[in-house]
Amino acid sequence: MTVAERAAALIEGAVRGVSSPLVSGIAAFNRWRLPPRDAPHPLLTGLHRPMTEELTLTDLVIDGTIPAELDGRYVRIGPNPVDADPRSYHFFTGDGMLHGIRIADGRAHWYRNRWIRSKAVAKARGVAAAPGPRHIFDTVNTSILGHANGAYALVEAGSTPVRFDETLEGQRFDDFGGTLPGSFTAHPRRDPATGELHAICYEATDPKRVRYNIIDTVGRVRRTVVIPVAHGPLIHDCAITDRFVIVLDLPLTLSLRTVVSGHGFPYRWNASHPARLGLLPRDGDAEDMIWIALDPCFVFHTANAYDLPDGRVTLDVIAYDRMFSDENDGPDSNPRGFERWTIDPLARTVTRQMIDATPQELPRIDERRTGRPYRYAYAMGLPDEIGETLVGEAPLFKHDLEAGTRQAHIFGKGRVAGEFMFVARGEGKAEDDGWLIGLVIDAGGHSTALEIIDARTIDAPPVAVVRLPHRVPPGIHGTWLPTRNP
Repeated sequence: MTVAERAAALIEGAVRGVSSPLVSGIAAFNRWRLPPRDAPHPLLTGLHRPMTEELTLTDLVIDGTIPAELDGRYVRIGPNPVDADPRSYHFFTGDGMLHGIRIADGRAHWYRNRWIRSKAVAKARGVAAAPGPRHIFDTVNTSILGHANGAYALVEAGSTPVRFDETLEGQRFDDFGGTLPGSFTAHPRRDPATGELHAICYEATDPKRVRYNIIDTVGRVRRTVVIPVAHGPLIHDCAITDRFVIVLDLPLTLSLRTVVSGHGFPYRWNASHPARLGLLPRDGDAEDMIWIALDPCFVFHTANAYDLPDGRVTLDVIAYDRMFSDENDGPDSNPRGFERWTIDPLARTVTRQMIDATPQELPRIDERRTGRPYRYAYAMGLPDEIGETLVGEAPLFKHDLEAGTRQAHIFGKGRVAGEFMFVARGEGKAEDDGWLIGLVIDAGGHSTALEIIDARTIDAPPVAVVRLPHRVPPGIHGTWLPTRNP
């Protein structure tokens, strides 16, 4: 056992919370003592090599025809560290960077990339930090939200959202007008009937509770429910139905030993933490939660959930056997696949059925169907074997959940695609009448394409491709921000 490990074992039971001066001091000391890597960090080199400039490109080259109905911005976010230490760097902790493409009138008017101006980014680049209230930390790098006539960059576990303007340049940390009691989440779920957001929020400094927040249509938190938990579980996503909010309390939890050992990401697999799923009535309190035991597993992303006529609940997820059990630099293995969980609140049971065992992630749906029965789900395929770069050549899938079939879009040899999202053609259109939009790194890794695919004919070539003359590093989540957004 190393000196760092002995120190961690001695204080793990004695110090509560990762933000105490003692823990912070030991972590900083041990971070300095971490040994150098034997090879370049795979998430700081190659396809993942961070961009070093903020660009503004206009009148981009287009192959094909951009649908006239598309008027807005595609914006994606991901880690793009300014000055990462390879010894302690983790993909989930890198400085956030926005990448946006403005589309209207059949043209791609501009591409811009801008760092989220945290205090660390501002200091490194010699610019002013974004104003507004901070919480535990201010690195924001995970997802994008359009809400209350604004656009937000999101992260979980400690920061308030960052509201940004049309050009990505104007930024401000925003705690929903002072109504947000702590951190937010990367994955709020919007109820299409009310327009309100439902969010399960947690903080890395508070292992004993998470919060259920409802954000109204003008961007204010109107309701908060505190839910007791143990060990500080990482809860990346949730799901909603007409009756319930679904909370996933799974065995990836805060590890003080990992923190004080100097590593950048403080969560590890915890075999002693019981896996469970919670059904919280949407107008209920914590004591109304229906907890149901699960076999150990982990879920980053849900696709959708809905109530069944007989009182049971359907939840569709991408499930893993475990997560970060050996090292926490990356997943232990590929997910088991795309699964359907049928939840019985009365019997307190969960029946699991495999929809598709092919490795895949980042499921998306027509968000007009959130919390309701739906037919189509889309997901990014994964390489057969997970590598240290976490990405690789793989197709985009379309699942027809009624017919039990799957179609695929093949991007071409050597091309690496990120998350694709569904954009509906318009209100009143069929569930798959729209487009799938996302970024693809071209073979060779020197350029990038924004591809627009007709969701009804996913196996056909894109209807339009917007060419970017540089590599956009693999990111996390993006979204379409229509000119008139919710």
